[in-house]
Amino acid sequence: MRISHEIVERNAPCEGLCVVGVYRRGAVLAEKIARNVEKITGKAPLLGALDISLYRDDLSELGEQPSVAAGSLGFEVRGKTVVLVDDVLYTGRTARAAIEAVIRRGRPAAIQLAVLIDRGHRELPIRADYTGKNVPTSRRELIEVRVEKYDGVQEVALLEKREEQR
Repeated sequence: MRISHEIVERNAPCEGLCVVGVYRRGAVLAEKIARNVEKITGKAPLLGALDISLYRDDLSELGEQPSVAAGSLGFEVRGKTVVLVDDVLYTGRTARAAIEAVIRRGRPAAIQLAVLIDRGHRELPIRADYTGKNVPTSRRELIEVRVEKYDGVQEVALLEKREEQR
């Protein structure tokens, strides 16, 4: 709810506001933010989801044939303020891929980034405009955001990486 209030305050009167979640868990968080923005302003922002797997710069590490998940905007981004929503900001590579995916669909007036957790360790010069919580981690740790829709529970977990994940 706090992130939603910050988005409304920064973008009032919220004309042309789009909330776009990065598939999968970012899309779930985007839905919550959009509902909250509607409660606050009385007007629902445009809501969409993006599958950024084909925009990643590490496709060779992910496998030869990346999977393409469902995700669409269903609206024009040209001239609008797009708030990208993701669960965890880590190296910045997912955010960079999401920005590229939005720009390929048109030229928005602005792109902002909202994340539930910022864990540090950036490899690219990217920062979130809206952050739920900063959680300093080591590279040996993982942050997992779990949502009811996919995990049956709503929580954030800090885990130690297993040896094969390093």
